[in-house]
Amino acid sequence: MTNTESYKFFMINNAIKNQAFLALKTAMNAYYPLSDSTWNTFIKFCECINVNKNEALYPSGQVPQSFAFVYQGLFRAFHIDDKGHEYNKTFFYEGCFPGSMTALLTNSATATTIDALESSIIITINFKQYRQLLLTSEDLKLFQIYYLEKNWLLTKDARENEIIQEDATQRYQRFLQEFPELNQRLAQYHIASHLGITPTQLSRIRKNNKT
Repeated sequence: MTNTESYKFFMINNAIKNQAFLALKTAMNAYYPLSDSTWNTFIKFCECINVNKNEALYPSGQVPQSFAFVYQGLFRAFHIDDKGHEYNKTFFYEGCFPGSMTALLTNSATATTIDALESSIIITINFKQYRQLLLTSEDLKLFQIYYLEKNWLLTKDARENEIIQEDATQRYQRFLQEFPELNQRLAQYHIASHLGITPTQLSRIRKNNKT
């Protein structure tokens, strides 16, 4: 955590911290295995913290200094349009890496807010130091490539096609297939916002699915 990011969150005990870092290492190695040398350098600029429910991890209008890994909990990334309506872009749960990559890469204020929908345990990763290590570590470069391919290219294309080609019922059915565990963890209005429909429409779709 850096001095420019003033979190209200608090540190957690070493047992949970060790479990969280083990989960992070396992998640990263699933894309490409990191050497002990890279991992030992990497964890020096990481910090394990607790985020309270409804706290903003990365508020809109601020320049973020880190991205994160979710060990336990649930987050949403959302923006607010000119009329004050919220739109949930995506959700981050266990094993995901929330962060505003465009803002980090351009060192600019993010237009998206990422906040906690549940009390959560995360590991923050200092972006500047991560980029420095990325330049010298071939294994971390390969992790970055494989991660971006899966989560930014393939998933982004699928999401764009879904919005264009599918109706609300089809989008909800796809949501259930992709995120079956989130259907019970998310409030109905959060799911509706993500699908681009009203809570009333979602309620009607759910009712029809049961008939």
